[in-house]
Amino acid sequence: MFRYNAIDRDEVKRFETPFNEDLTEVHLEDTSVNPYGSEPWNPTHCVMPAMYAEYADRIRNLTVYDDDVWVVTFPKAGTTWTQEMVWLIHRDLDYKTASAVNLTDRAIFLEICAFFSKIELPDTISMVDRMPRPRHIKSHLPLALLPKQLWTVKPKIVYTARNPKDVTTSYMHHYKNLHAFKGTKEDYLDGILADRIVFCPQIKHAADFWPLSTRDHVLFLHFEDMKRNLPEVLKKVCAFFGKSYTPSELAELKQHLSFDIMKENKSANNQALANKLQDSMGVNAGFQFMRKGEVGSYKKELPEEFIARLNDLVESELQGTTFKYRE
Repeated sequence: MFRYNAIDRDEVKRFETPFNEDLTEVHLEDTSVNPYGSEPWNPTHCVMPAMYAEYADRIRNLTVYDDDVWVVTFPKAGTTWTQEMVWLIHRDLDYKTASAVNLTDRAIFLEICAFFSKIELPDTISMVDRMPRPRHIKSHLPLALLPKQLWTVKPKIVYTARNPKDVTTSYMHHYKNLHAFKGTKEDYLDGILADRIVFCPQIKHAADFWPLSTRDHVLFLHFEDMKRNLPEVLKKVCAFFGKSYTPSELAELKQHLSFDIMKENKSANNQALANKLQDSMGVNAGFQFMRKGEVGSYKKELPEEFIARLNDLVESELQGTTFKYRE
């Protein structure tokens, strides 16, 4: 089903972490289920630690139900924010349960067990299998590595994209503090440009999903729209799930989803997961999973030369597509 191309160690050792080792290109070879239907599809590979091979087929063959709700993003593209918004809208604004049950349990991160070595994590694939329906599931996997039944069973899927420059900035802190990356900033940025960081290629992750945005069971969102006009995004999500709420209920939800509230919400800010990973790795205790959540923060942290090169990469990768990132 998959082909694994080990990447030359001299090429990628600068980009690996002690817990994401032996980086490998994972290529889907079985294209019998084509997300695009009759349109041509050339699946994009994904860079993962070698251990992912132990889980890849289980994930690809996961049983999917039509009442599932999936949130799919590249890392640091507004995943947690999207999850909380989607869960509450889909679950009739059940703040009581949202407060009592951590988001990591309400919406399980499907593949987290498959890319952190040397850390004892539960088998999250089995956990997803056992979840009571309707299930909420989170994934950072690209199109080619996701369960194939997503395109035959057609559950609700919400994809959120974010400008690669801001993703790169946020992922840089995440990679250092939650993946225990020991390299330099220059090493990390070189890895982004070479698409050799875990879950890369970054730009194709969103571009591959974009042609599906017209499907009835797929909702494509932009992080920047959520920041600049959350009420309009809430209306889109409500319509997607066939939900109707009063203006006062939507105003309360908007407040609940504000960055300052989310950052302090222990049931939704993923801090418990961050603390567990930091304890296991022995690195940078105190790092906040929800850090800034800004649009344009890259301008303060990324070198101008890198920004120019990343802009060129984005332009090149999006040639021939209709997809555009928000600025």
